[in-house]
Parts: sequence; C-alpha cells; structure tokens
Amino acid sequence: MIEATNLSKTFVGVPGQPKRKVVAVESVSFTANDGRITGLLGPNGAGKSTTLRMLATLIKPDTGNATIDGHSVTTDVLAVRQHLGFMPHNAGIYPRLTTRENIRYYARLCGMDAAATETRVNELIELLDMGKFADRRCAGFSQGQKTKVALARALVHRPQTILLDEPTNGLDVMATRGLREIIRQLANEGHCIVFSSHIMQEVAALCDEIAIISDGNISMTGSLETLLSATDQQSLEDAFVVAIGGEL
Repeated sequence: MIEATNLSKTFVGVPGQPKRKVVAVESVSFTANDGRITGLLGPNGAGKSTTLRMLATLIKPDTGNATIDGHSVTTDVLAVRQHLGFMPHNAGIYPRLTTRENIRYYARLCGMDAAATETRVNELIELLDMGKFADRRCAGFSQGQKTKVALARALVHRPQTILLDEPTNGLDVMATRGLREIIRQLANEGHCIVFSSHIMQEVAALCDEIAIISDGNISMTGSLETLLSATDQQSLEDAFVVAIGGEL
C-alpha cells in the first residue's frame, strides 16, 4: 500500500549557469491500495516520473512524505526498497548481459541467495515468455523485449508494491496486451500496482483507481466511474480536460 502526502520537489538549474528553479511536483497526495491498479494520468512534464522517483527513494522530496507498506520513503529507505519493485521509464537494462544475467544480477543486489535466485529467474522467464531470448545479450533487443527484462528485474525479489513508469511506451499492440494481462494478474495476487501514463485508453482499460496529475498537483482521484460522474462527462479524455481546468 502507498500513502503519499503533500509530496513536492523543485529542481535548480545547472551549476555555473544562472539559477532557474523548476517546480516538478508541487503537492501530490494519493493512496494506492493492495490488490488494485492505480494510474497516474497526466501529460508529459506533469510530474508523474518525479513522483514515482520520490516513491522509489531515488530522489528525496523537499516537503511531504510517503509510506510504502508502512515504511517512510524519507526515513526508512532500505525497508522501502525491500518492499518495492520499480521499473523506470526507458528500461536501462545492461546491453552486454543476457536476459538471465540481468535478472540474476538484480536478484543478488536484493540479497537473494544463489539457489533462490536461479529458481526465481527461471520462474520469471517462463511467466514473461522470455525463453527464446533468455540467453541472448540484450544489445539489439526490441522495445518489447527490453520491457520484459526490466519488468522481470523489478519483480525478482517478490515485492509487494510495484511502480511502473510508462511501461507500454514503444510497445506494439500485442506486447501491450500481454503486459496488461501480467499487470492485472499481479493485482489479482494482491500486489499494489501504480503506473504512470499519458495514454487515456490504457488507463481506462486497466486501472481500478485514477489520479489525474497536472502541473505538479493532483487534480482529481477516483475510479473511472467516479471521475466521469464528478465531471459530468462520457469519456476519460473529456473528464481529464475538465479536471485540469481546460476547455472542451
């Protein structure tokens, strides 16, 4: 479970140049429950990735706090990381390692012993249908293959809470459908899933809860039905426009 309260983050310009402050996240509060898929929906630059990076303890919020399964992202960083799986935007897998070696490396970083690592690596290769490229170096992989490897790394230590930053970016239709099925299966198993996206259809099709983020703030939260009712609209796209104060 995730509980975020008034998270904020401001970045300062490049050292040696005139200082320019950029408010990436102004005040973000939302709750994501176990067994549910929560979508952070917003345009590029809205603060989605920065919010996920704060939740993943990669950057520290300037103000506010969040808890992951009861552990604070500001004061209990190691415990948060033990409970969390994070797949960042642009997977960042190691191209000179094979699929199996990428996953194995992350397992050992998470403190798993050799026997448990091999069992888990094999489970994930089967789950994500990676057998055909399990022992190939990742250089030259398609975007879909890279995404599967990155997701396997995020899941290797069996985290309760999973953060996915625009996971379907660059995927074709069939790869996107396959990933949706995996995400839904994880939620059905009781995991807390949060993913960011700017694709309306994806969020509408998959999410149990939606948090609309714009200019670093949460504009509205709720189920799809709740958002449509609150904005008196028939589609998520129109509800989004109304929620962020735009004109239809």
